[in-house]
Amino acid sequence: MKALKIIFLTLIALSPLSIISADYTVKMLNNGKEGLMVFEPAVLSIQQGDTVLFEATDVSHNSASIPGMIPQGAMPWTGAMNQDIKVTFDEEGVYVYQCTPHSMMAMVGVIQVGAPKNLEIIKGKAEDQKKVFVMNKERLTNYLLEI
Repeated sequence: MKALKIIFLTLIALSPLSIISADYTVKMLNNGKEGLMVFEPAVLSIQQGDTVLFEATDVSHNSASIPGMIPQGAMPWTGAMNQDIKVTFDEEGVYVYQCTPHSMMAMVGVIQVGAPKNLEIIKGKAEDQKKVFVMNKERLTNYLLEI
């Protein structure tokens, strides 16, 4: 019996991380804790292999990675309007995403996967991204300060 326990524990310890990955939900909202046109939670820290469900809680939203604002080698995503989308995060680093039709309102979010190895690059690109915001101009900067 003891040998069986040792074998079982060894198999668990050697199994791929995907078996112990976690699932998270981010809601797409017209109005939330941070104001109008937000993702909740807006800043999320997860591990490699974890999955995020972007839930179309309110209508007229999507979730889409912003070109150049995800880790090198990471898969970009673009969800359809009014549709949930599940994204698995396999590359370590910082991801910035948006609701495409509400990007000018700074409807953005940030996900940190493991170590924020590309944070300085993202901060630099955030300055350019902020130029398209007509309101909530400091929202992205504030989110990145939470990393």
